[in-house]
Amino acid sequence: MKASYKKLWKLLVDKDMSKGDLHKASGLSSSTMTKLRKGEDVSMEALRKICVALNCNIADIVEFVPDAES
Repeated sequence: MKASYKKLWKLLVDKDMSKGDLHKASGLSSSTMTKLRKGEDVSMEALRKICVALNCNIADIVEFVPDAES
């Protein structure tokens, strides 16, 4: 299974925030923001910072989806 951040991107749209706004509000590093954009794994601490910045729960920003079968 892999993490999907589609919920995070939708939440940003709903809150009228850009990814840059999230970067500033959360204090995440540029490399972590890049990992999020690429759908790569990030630390629990990074997810916590996003939740604090957006005043939400982890289930509001990430979900696990099955890997595509090859």
